[in-house]
Parts: sequence; C-alpha cells; structure tokens
Amino acid sequence: MAAVRASPRLRCLPLLLSQRDAAAAVRRSFSCASATSSPAPARAMASSSAAPSPYTTLVGRVSCEREIKRSKFIAIAAPVPNERAAMAFLDEVKDPRATHNCWAYKLGDQFRYNDDGEPSSTAGKPIYSAIISSGVDMVMVVVIRYFGGIKLGTGGLVRAYGGVASECLKDAPTHLVKPKARVGMEVPFDLLGTVYHQLQHFQAEDIKQDYDTGKDGTVMVMFRVEYEKIEDLGNAVNSACSRKIELYR
Repeated sequence: MAAVRASPRLRCLPLLLSQRDAAAAVRRSFSCASATSSPAPARAMASSSAAPSPYTTLVGRVSCEREIKRSKFIAIAAPVPNERAAMAFLDEVKDPRATHNCWAYKLGDQFRYNDDGEPSSTAGKPIYSAIISSGVDMVMVVVIRYFGGIKLGTGGLVRAYGGVASECLKDAPTHLVKPKARVGMEVPFDLLGTVYHQLQHFQAEDIKQDYDTGKDGTVMVMFRVEYEKIEDLGNAVNSACSRKIELYR
C-alpha cells in the first residue's frame, strides 16, 4: 500500500491511538448537519487503495489422519492472522520424532511452503495447492509423516500430501471475515451517549476512550468497525448530532 502524506495539522495532533502511525494516518471529516437543515452525506475516508476484501477462513483447528502404504500422514490446519502466528503454530504441532513435518500457509497474497526434506515440490507445494482449491485464506496446514518403510515415489508423495491436506480442509467449519478499520472520533462530552448508540448499532468493537485530547470537554473515542460500514456510520452520526465530528484513521 502506498504511503499517504499526512497533512501538517494531523502531524501536530497528539498520538491518541497507540496502534496508529500518525505519520501515515489518513483523516477525513464528517460534518454534522445543523438542526434545521438536511444532513450532508458523509464522505468515506479516502485511501490510496481499496479496502481489504472479505475472506473465508477456518473457524478453528481441524485435523485429519490417513495411512498410505504403511506411512501415517497427519494433517493439522488452523486459521492464522500473520506469518508469526503461522510459525508459532508450526512450532506447536510439529513432531520432532516424525520423519517429515511439511507445511504451507496462505495469508492473502503472501504464501510459503516447505518440503522438510521430501523431494522438491512433492509435499509443501501440494499442501499449498490444497489450500488454494479449498477457497480458504489466512490459514496454515502442517502435514506430519511417519515413514512406514515403503517409498511412495514423487507422484505418490504429491498425491499423499495434497490428498490428506485437501481432506483436512474439505469439511472444516469456516466463516466469512470482514476486515475492520481502526477509527477514532473526537466527541464532545454531551454527545457521547448519541455516538455510543450509533457505535452499538453498527457493531463497533474494541471501543476505548482517551481524555487527553488537549481540548476541554472533548474525548477521543477509538474503535474498530468494518470498512464497508464507515460511510454509513458517518452518515448516521451526521443525522444524530448538530455539530462537527472529526473522524481519524
């Protein structure tokens, strides 16, 4: 994502959102209509690229076991939010006593796979192909093999690793994830009740307050909300209040 230059005024603001890089933040204002006029439509906060798309991922950890020519294959899959979590999952489930601990993960456009000593592209890549075919994202699959004394050949290995990974993911419970944006509002004390009502209506999460705004009678309300709901939330706030409310991201 290309960096967006913050305005000079934004750079002078105190750092109220601990997880927000103020130098790269994007601010857009939602102006509340006066009590006597129709509310002006809120402008969605601009970005240098489109909002992240919803994706389907696993609800939780799943596993599958198969025996192929005396070799035991155990596939274990789980949702992971990032590469660090994927590697932590690998460290947790791999068995140092096993012959091989092969794996693959997909994190949006980012992916990796590893054959862990099997012939090149006979284990990790088939596992990754199984992830692609399943339609799930943000997921890690580890396939553990205990050698049974009979060699499978390159074609047999591809079928074994890809097959057990596919079986593991085939009927696994999934759910749709809609990415959320971290947003902040500078809210006058007398409008907190009105704003909180709208946040509840739009299912905002992780709501926090910071009273150190440098402005008397104002609190910074921070929350997470689905990207696709930001504009509607701004319009709802416009309709419910009678003064200017600033939104920051």
